[in-house]
Amino acid sequence: MSASTIVTRFAPSPTGYLHIGGARTALFNWLFARHHGGKYLLRIEDTDRARSTPEAIEAILDGLSWLDISGDGEPHFQSQYEERHAEVAHQLIERGAAYRCYLTPEELTRRREEAQAQKKPFRIVSEWRDRADAPAPDAPFVVRLKAPREGETVIEDLVQGRVVVRNEELDDFVLLRSDGTPTYMLAVVVDDHDMGVTHVLRGDDHLNNAFRQLVIVRAMGWPEPTYGHIPLIHGADGAKLSKRHGALGVDAYRDEMGILPEALFNYLLRLGWGHGDDEIISREQAIEWFDIDHVGKSPSRMDLKKLENVNGHYIRHAEDSRLAVLVAARRGGLEAEDLALLERAMPELKARAKDLNELSANADFLFASRPLALDEKAAGLLDGDARQLLGRLHAALSTAEWTHDGTESAVKALAEAEGLKLGKLAQPLRAALTGRATSPGIFDVLVLLGQAESLARIADQMNEIEHGA
Repeated sequence: MSASTIVTRFAPSPTGYLHIGGARTALFNWLFARHHGGKYLLRIEDTDRARSTPEAIEAILDGLSWLDISGDGEPHFQSQYEERHAEVAHQLIERGAAYRCYLTPEELTRRREEAQAQKKPFRIVSEWRDRADAPAPDAPFVVRLKAPREGETVIEDLVQGRVVVRNEELDDFVLLRSDGTPTYMLAVVVDDHDMGVTHVLRGDDHLNNAFRQLVIVRAMGWPEPTYGHIPLIHGADGAKLSKRHGALGVDAYRDEMGILPEALFNYLLRLGWGHGDDEIISREQAIEWFDIDHVGKSPSRMDLKKLENVNGHYIRHAEDSRLAVLVAARRGGLEAEDLALLERAMPELKARAKDLNELSANADFLFASRPLALDEKAAGLLDGDARQLLGRLHAALSTAEWTHDGTESAVKALAEAEGLKLGKLAQPLRAALTGRATSPGIFDVLVLLGQAESLARIADQMNEIEHGA
């Protein structure tokens, strides 16, 4: 396979967000091109003027950029090439591979209803297929492809293997509508040819389209692309992925679920493709290892727990400064001093977070206002005896050296003096300092909060004794 000949493309319709399945298709095209040293192009199929919006186009470009799999060069907008598409349709007429069909919508409706009544499949059989005249000089018409009626069409699919369709099953589909605008089926083929696309890797819901599109390619005498039709992503229950399975758009994984782009990249890579038992795969390894041969033929199942595990790995290995900026943004922004505090706390915070939302929640104690609101479990740790222990902790910490080891020594010395296990002091101390029953290491919490804030928070809970707690 010559590296210079490899050109792939991702061709979304901008009618909404970047679908998670589309993102995986884009990723596989990007990787295939990168692996072979070829090109990966982006085409926005915006011919549906009613549903294509600038906002949707921006959402797709934004999602691809976030995953760092944007196309090589500027995007190709399909709507800008309608004249070229129509030109090819008329060339097909001249070659005897297409024809002007004057069947009216009413005639088509009647024939469709007759076929339904007879419980027969409806196929276009147009009397205009082999005629060159017209019913009237200005009669409206569509341009239909003259599909072959004998023999069979074979596709050696990179994923599905050898797939055969009898040509009698192909229909004379419309290339140009009566208003002269091209259909999707024509535009895709012309654009792929004009963009030099050599490999069409897309969802297997397009497999039937490939047989129709090949008729156009062969009629024009163009090089045939190599096809690879990738099984769709299903939900955990095995049904086709839908809103009831959770997020469908890449933006939701980023904004609502707090997933890092490298985690989603890694997860989508492994969703239908594998490299032995490797689960965590870097971009560099993915480019080196990716091959279409190991894309499975069966649908993949979305597993959010697995995605969370992968995301947790990447959070633990991410730079603290980067995570601090991401968390700060989720909190509506932070002053420079608080951002610096968040970055200092990050080694402890990220050790037990599976997403950015959890990471942000874990940081709540750093910025909480006094007196702290206690959650139910924390409140349960602060009974009367525990609050009395806080008083002795306050005294012991007041003279401690304010470092991790210094505060640990002070608390351990008190535990020994009281004949208590360390946890008996650490748990109420954690509740008083964070308002929760879980947190980073308690001595890290003390250092991060500082002596004055820590002692003040402990004192707040000591004082609750006086108020009848």
